[in-house]
Amino acid sequence: MTAAPYRSTEPVGRDGFTRLARGEWTKFRTVRAWLVATGVAAVLVVGIGILQGLGSHSTIDSTPDNPNGTAGHPYVPTGPDGEAVSDDFYFLHRPLAANGSLTTRVGTLSGGLISPHGGVPAGSGGPPVTGSVEPWAKAGLIIKTSTSQGTAYAAIMVTGGHGVRMQYNYTRDIAGPASASWLRLTRAGDTITGYASTDGSIWTRVASVRLTGLPASAPAGMFVASPGHSTFDQHLGGGTGQGVLTSATATFGAVDLRGGPAGSAWTGTGVGDQAPAAAGGYRQSGGGYTVTGSGDIAPDVGSSGATVERNLAGMFGALTVMVVLAVLFITTEYRRGLIRTSLTTSPRRGRVLAAKALTIGAVTFVTGLVAAALAIPLGEHFLRRNGNYIYPVSALTEVRVVAGTAALLAVASVLALAVGTVLRRSAAAVAAVIVLVVLPYLLATAGVLPPGPADWLLRVTPAAAFAVQQSLPAYPQVQHAYTPLLGFYPLAPWAGFAVLCGWTAVALVAAGYLLHRRDA
Repeated sequence: MTAAPYRSTEPVGRDGFTRLARGEWTKFRTVRAWLVATGVAAVLVVGIGILQGLGSHSTIDSTPDNPNGTAGHPYVPTGPDGEAVSDDFYFLHRPLAANGSLTTRVGTLSGGLISPHGGVPAGSGGPPVTGSVEPWAKAGLIIKTSTSQGTAYAAIMVTGGHGVRMQYNYTRDIAGPASASWLRLTRAGDTITGYASTDGSIWTRVASVRLTGLPASAPAGMFVASPGHSTFDQHLGGGTGQGVLTSATATFGAVDLRGGPAGSAWTGTGVGDQAPAAAGGYRQSGGGYTVTGSGDIAPDVGSSGATVERNLAGMFGALTVMVVLAVLFITTEYRRGLIRTSLTTSPRRGRVLAAKALTIGAVTFVTGLVAAALAIPLGEHFLRRNGNYIYPVSALTEVRVVAGTAALLAVASVLALAVGTVLRRSAAAVAAVIVLVVLPYLLATAGVLPPGPADWLLRVTPAAAFAVQQSLPAYPQVQHAYTPLLGFYPLAPWAGFAVLCGWTAVALVAAGYLLHRRDA
């Protein structure tokens, strides 16, 4: 007769896992080399962040009227929400009262690259142009808090290739009809409504928006903008970008302005610091107007300075250190036979793995959080001191970058622990995690792969988690090379981080299964 195995009838203590986790923490902190390695990881993040700031100098000359800019860098305006913006266009305006409207017929919209060697005259005294109008060239009606850069606005417009749009406060873009010949902008206090029509009789409401802080009498009228034409050639080891100024010209019919002061005249203003070659203007012919302008009214997405995540370049060194440390946290016990003691003390093997994951994850998270919280302000200090412009971000975005970096390091270390449990070999486990996490990132962001395969890698591999560090959003209404090489990821920040969490969860399940199935 086979005797049944003994099973204790004593209930498991409620604090059993707490004692187990405390024991794993004791194991970790009593190995001096592991504590030193944790400190080295933090020093790498902070030290390389400082070196980045010390080694980067702005070589762009300041403009004479740059009271709010960075020394050594031209002024970059900020919008109502504190984001960096482009605010350069030609504005033909009159005052509009708190209740009023503007209506006009929009004729042709033409334009192209500004040609220094001659070409088709842009009209209104504008520069000669070659090629075709930019897809995001804009012409229409706008109301603005003032003619200063960065102030709140709302506009209804036709574009070179994206139909009718209602845009406001730089980052907001609402699609309207595919085409229209008539535009209307109405004001009721702080509420601005845009309409479009094909015949001037039947109107389609595009959107209503609210602008905070509009004065009782605000400048409103016709505007034209044409963003620069940019090209980006990605190749092995990097990329080469080129931007060319463009100009656009629009014809407007007579403007029906209701709610403006009697006797006011139209005033032409070049908003922003447009280059002399792109200077706009207007010409009146009968009751209509021809307006030429250059520049853009939109968010600035990467052409002017440094992002906050630039100060976290040392994270890759820290990631490598913590991956090695997490692997050693489990493989050392296998190599020395201590795993038998651990599993004898706590026969529930899954709890041992969970306690180790909690310990290494917590240590790595705290290390990464402190290091990132120090690296960003210190790096920014030296960048600014050397004349660099840093894109402003909201407090919430900066918290997400800092906490997301710490979480990325922590989850990657848990992934390494799980892989180490599966493979039981330090070198093989470290190599596997580096191949899964770091190698795809390097291939995608170093110009080794074209944008398509690079995007694919950053969608399906654990390297997708680096999206949590992206501080500048990609705006569809701004023409830009949104590629990993330039710091833009195909997934949203937390979606990319979720991919890493998914890989880690699968690895932990596999590790727990094998830990139960195999002998210690």
